[in-house]
This record gives sequence, C-alpha cells and structure tokens, in this order.
Amino acid sequence: MAVEQPDRDSYTGYLTTGHEWSGLKELNTPVPRVLYFFLTLAFLFSVGYWVLMPAWPLGVTYTKGLLGIDQRTLVTASLQDAALERSVWTKRIETEDFSRIQSDARLMTIVRETGHTLFGNNCAACHGTDAKGGPGFPDLTTNSWLWGGKPEEIFNTIRVGVNSTHPDTHVSQMPAFGRDQMLPRQDVIKVASYIYLLSHPRPADMDPANIEAGKAIFAANCVACHGADAKGNPELGAPNLTDRFWIYGGDFDTIDTTVWGGRQGHMPTWESRLSQLDRKILTLYLVDKRIPGP
Repeated sequence: MAVEQPDRDSYTGYLTTGHEWSGLKELNTPVPRVLYFFLTLAFLFSVGYWVLMPAWPLGVTYTKGLLGIDQRTLVTASLQDAALERSVWTKRIETEDFSRIQSDARLMTIVRETGHTLFGNNCAACHGTDAKGGPGFPDLTTNSWLWGGKPEEIFNTIRVGVNSTHPDTHVSQMPAFGRDQMLPRQDVIKVASYIYLLSHPRPADMDPANIEAGKAIFAANCVACHGADAKGNPELGAPNLTDRFWIYGGDFDTIDTTVWGGRQGHMPTWESRLSQLDRKILTLYLVDKRIPGP
C-alpha cells in the first residue's frame, strides 16, 4: 500500500498542516528562535524579580525580597520629604507679616497655587471661581470691602464671619425702612433716587425736587451708618454708596427694594474649618487677586 507523502509548500519548502482556506494553505513553520530567546529572558527576569522584590504571599505576610523594597516605606518617605519641604515655607507664612510675604515672589507663587485650591474648595460656591461674586455675594477682586480691605481686616473677617455663629462675628443689618413702616412709600422712592445718583449720572427723567428731598431723608436716616459723604463705614460693615460695587445690584429698582425691605448678609466663620495657616494663605490670595482701581 502506498504511503501518502506529506504536502510540502513548493515556494518555502515548509510542510503544510493540511488545513486550507479559500485556496490558502497553512504552513507548519517552526517557532522563530528569537522568540525562545525572549521567553527565556522573561523567565529569568521573573525569577530574579521573585527573589529580589516582595512577591509571594505567605498567609498574613509575604516574601520581602533580598532588596527589602517596600512601597509603603517609599510612600512614607516621600510624604516625609514633602512635609519637610512644606514646613519650610509654611513656617515663614505663619510667622512673617503680610507685607514681607507679599514682597517675596517665591512665597507668593506658593500662595497663588495653594490659595487657588483653598478658594475653590471653600469659597467659590458663593463668590464664584473668579471671586467676582454675584447677586447677594460681594466681588472680592475690588477694593470695596464692607469690613475693611487691609490684609489684617480680611484675615479677621474670614475668621469670624458675618452674622455667623462665632462669638466675635461681624454683625450688620440694613433696616427695612419701608416694610417696617419707618418711612412712607414716597419717601423710600425719594431716598432711593438720591442714593442711585450717588454712583450714576443724573437721568433726565428724575424730578430734582425728589432728589433734594431724598438727600434730606438720607441725612436724617442713613448717615449714622453710611456717613455724611455716603462712603460707608468699615467698622459697621456699611457699604460705600458712591462707587459702582453693589452686592445686590445698583440699578434703581434694586436700590428701592433694598431700602424698602432691608438686607442682611451672612458669611460663615472659618476659624474651626480652616487652620490659621490656610486662612492666612486665603487672605494673601484674595489681596493678590485684586484688580487695581479705586
């Protein structure tokens, strides 16, 4: 009986496996020698890694490896190095006065980076990510601060808050002159007209008599907080009414609403939420974000 000869590819000389798809035959080619080399290399590397590095679990522990490398130890050492580096500049910020820190470019770079994160995590929800505020929340990039804009004053405001639960909190409230019947409706309109003109050009449709009457009403009811020049009083948290920075809005209708119904803002105390270092960094960050201007 004739023995069937294996099929051999005429071009390469390799035997075929006998499999054929659409006229294409599968060659029974040998594994490339280079593959054996890399497999051997990978095996030797694995054995070396098992011996040198932590690798095999042994119940509640594991093989430590000849090199004794421990990722936990490396992370701990890295954190210690970071804490040591951080302690250098944190100590300076904690102990040096505001002006000296502001004059140090390297420290202020750290303040901007760290302060940006602190502000985003704690303040941006009310004042916005750009610190420009919104209706009911003051713009922190201006020089118009209710309780004073010096670094020491800002630092204290962050500490105690406004109308907060802190025993030393700033306390302030705009009376509801109309709602509480302290002024009749027409007098509210007159004084609102005068206040509007303090920071806006005189509209042609405003009655001069109303404005003069409003000025007299302002002198009788508002100067105790806002001052005779209407520029406010930081000791009382009374805003400057002559600039263009308004927390609730400076258009006539909003001013009228404010005089009629009053206002009372709130800011939480951050003394128990943020460390003294964090509050100081936030203060420096806010002072640095100010847009130059009056």
